[in-house]
Amino acid sequence: MKQSSENWGSRVGLILAMAGNAVGLGNFLRFPVQAVQNGGGTFIIPYLVCFLVMGIPLLWIEWSIGRLGGRFGHHATPFMMARLSKAKYWKYIGVFGIFTNIAVAAYYCYIESWTLAYVFHSIGQTFAPLSQTEVALFFDRYVDYAATTTGIPYEAVVFYILCLLLNTWILSKGLSGGIEKVAKIGMPLLLIFGAFLAIKGLTLGTSAAPAGCADCNGYLGLNFLWEPQFSSLLDPQVWMAAAGQIFFTLSVGMGTIHCYAAFLRSNDDVALNALSAGWVNGFVEIVLGASILIPISVGYLGLDWVVENASFAMGFKTMPFLFAQWGPLMGTLAGVAWFGLLFFAGITSSLAMGTPWISFLQDEFQWKRVNAAWSFGLILLIVGLPTVFFYQQGVFAEYDYWAGTLSLVLFALAETILFVWVFGMHKAWKEINHGAEIRIPNLYKPILKFVTPTLLLVIFVSSLIMPVNNDWRAAWQGDWVFDNESVIGKLKNQQFVANREYFSSVFESETEGQVMDVIEIPNKQVVVEVGQIKRYLRNEKGKVVEAKQEMPKGIYFDSITLVKAYTFDNQEEILVRPQQEVQIGSPIAQGDFIHSIFYIDMARLLLVLVFVGIAILVFIASKNQSVKR
Repeated sequence: MKQSSENWGSRVGLILAMAGNAVGLGNFLRFPVQAVQNGGGTFIIPYLVCFLVMGIPLLWIEWSIGRLGGRFGHHATPFMMARLSKAKYWKYIGVFGIFTNIAVAAYYCYIESWTLAYVFHSIGQTFAPLSQTEVALFFDRYVDYAATTTGIPYEAVVFYILCLLLNTWILSKGLSGGIEKVAKIGMPLLLIFGAFLAIKGLTLGTSAAPAGCADCNGYLGLNFLWEPQFSSLLDPQVWMAAAGQIFFTLSVGMGTIHCYAAFLRSNDDVALNALSAGWVNGFVEIVLGASILIPISVGYLGLDWVVENASFAMGFKTMPFLFAQWGPLMGTLAGVAWFGLLFFAGITSSLAMGTPWISFLQDEFQWKRVNAAWSFGLILLIVGLPTVFFYQQGVFAEYDYWAGTLSLVLFALAETILFVWVFGMHKAWKEINHGAEIRIPNLYKPILKFVTPTLLLVIFVSSLIMPVNNDWRAAWQGDWVFDNESVIGKLKNQQFVANREYFSSVFESETEGQVMDVIEIPNKQVVVEVGQIKRYLRNEKGKVVEAKQEMPKGIYFDSITLVKAYTFDNQEEILVRPQQEVQIGSPIAQGDFIHSIFYIDMARLLLVLVFVGIAILVFIASKNQSVKR
């Protein structure tokens, strides 16, 4: 095994690179949405509690395992974990620390490429003449890989490959010559862009409110995010959402922190460095992340609209339209700042994801860094292109679920058990405090040993058997139906209520309702719209909302509402007509169809092959080590 001669150039570079690894797209796109969907200020309290009792302990565990592995020349998790126990299987559990990074980077770089494309479009003022609906449809058109919004053929593919090339080139330059330099440039720019937009969001107030919109007030958005609602603290769904956000925001359970920490010197501090990186990330997420997306959106569209429509895609489907309202100059600056901020947040994270694979090849197979970096880029191209080509068939979301969500929890649980229980609490505590520049309170001993692994186990079991709509109360009362997003529900492909065959000559309706219209559109396609009769309420403020349950006084009325639109090529025969009633499974078109379930299962198979391939390489490396001994 070849000992790496690379080290961090400076402590500032280390902290910025670690913070850049943690500060990602989720800080600005996922955190505000999670807060809105889980009670606003109510979410912040569980979030901070989970940060203290799960986030910080996991940071200490991963920094310590990484530094310890680095002493023995290991810069990737398989053989780091093997150093903590004599059991041979731990190195194969450590495969998650390489696999997760490859699988996540494959689709993460695709999101990163969106931000690069949107910077281009912001400079060109593409969004200035578009309506809110047209801006939202622009995104849908962009992710159709065969479409173009610039005249560049296969635009989404081109920007994706451009991002891969940029990431690969920077990774080939090394730790201090590539990653650290980007962190020193990208993180300050990210903070400057974020501060500019946050000031705008904090001072927006009612200045952008359209006539008649009583809740279009940026301050209402801030108040909603920061005013605690203690009545919701007993809701387990809020706590689960907060705990889940910790994984996304700190990049724990991935293997990147271990790898970065492996390049520390043997006596370098991990206790204070880990805290510093964690709190920098927390500041960016809570202060900047909460001060841009929600206040600006509420200022223009109202609190009710934002609460009802908040989603990850708001950053691309809504924000460009709002920036365009600031005029040509400010709108362009705001667009460049917003998507530039997201780009730097993305690339500092994706660079971290490439490091474990590169380090593994350098350590165990003596590859040159340049060759290892380009192999990473090639693997991402192969694994990632399906997320580009089949984004609308669900491949992107499938990668995110298995690699970007479940794998993180599994690996974090495993490493915590290994470090605290197998390696031993006494040695673990000694390793965390070795070279420490702060004194860690002894209170964290029982937290590390009992609280953190218990929380991780609860999160894993909950994701395994999550009841429908996350309604645990109904489940405990005997009505236990697995949610489509539970592990069991996913494995059973519960989300596919129709079109469950890979290939068929008939396309079935996936929802019940009435055919609203059959529309021929210019690009040789036919759209079949299916609607349902829903009840609505016009409240005392004049707003119309769906009456999902017993609601305040107002005027109730029924209306047919579009719930599903199917697009077919014009050579496929449409079997339904307007006003026709359809049920789930009713044939609505005839032709040669490849259904989404095929792409989903193939995506899972590809992920399994990637994991198995890495495990085989770990086996070969292990045998090589045995021969050398």
